[in-house]
Amino acid sequence: MEERLQKLLSAAGVCSRRKAEEYLAAGRVTVNSLVASVGDKADPARDRVEVDGVPLSAPAAHTYLLLNKPRGYVTTLSDEKGRKTVADLLEGCPVRVWPVGRLDLDSEGLLLLTDDGELTNRLTHPSHEVEKEYLVWVRGEVPAGAEALRTMDFLEGEPIRRPAVKVIKAEADGGLLSVVIHEGKNRQVRRMCAAAGLTVTRLKRVREGRLELGDLRSGRWRTLTEAEVRDLLG
Repeated sequence: MEERLQKLLSAAGVCSRRKAEEYLAAGRVTVNSLVASVGDKADPARDRVEVDGVPLSAPAAHTYLLLNKPRGYVTTLSDEKGRKTVADLLEGCPVRVWPVGRLDLDSEGLLLLTDDGELTNRLTHPSHEVEKEYLVWVRGEVPAGAEALRTMDFLEGEPIRRPAVKVIKAEADGGLLSVVIHEGKNRQVRRMCAAAGLTVTRLKRVREGRLELGDLRSGRWRTLTEAEVRDLLG
């Protein structure tokens, strides 16, 4: 059956659909020796699809990893500025995987990595709205800031679902919050806290959907269990 080349490349674990569009635009993909374009289709049972001259083949089984990302690492496999990347933490991983979503340089915690392009596309699509829970250390007036967060319907003019906010600790000049959001906008929790009059000093993602970080040490990774994979694939 014919499928768009972006879908075929992501399903084969070559890259995400978005990255596949870049490969196609750069002329790196051919179908039956002819350079392909964005939007072209192919039938892997009939057509010979190659990326940089290497035939496309689907992996025997996909890989799903959970990483506890430390602060100071960028969520990418390579960085033109020479900064440390999450790829530097994947020693011993036998296959090429990529991050699903992002944690910014100064954030830490749960990061899913995989070679499953279809899952990547599903989890990062805005319509999926998977819950993400963060522990957020803040400076400022915690009770008032927490209430402002709970009633927040818009972020810089864009509509958002109201987050679930729990005060874990409140002190005179700050505290610790649990914040659950459903979107994945750029630096969303930090921007929400700023709008609520709070300054984030530390941010750690501890849950995504039903997948929990648990006691995994910072900088370490593990393979997901069969039950965790079933939950993700839904």
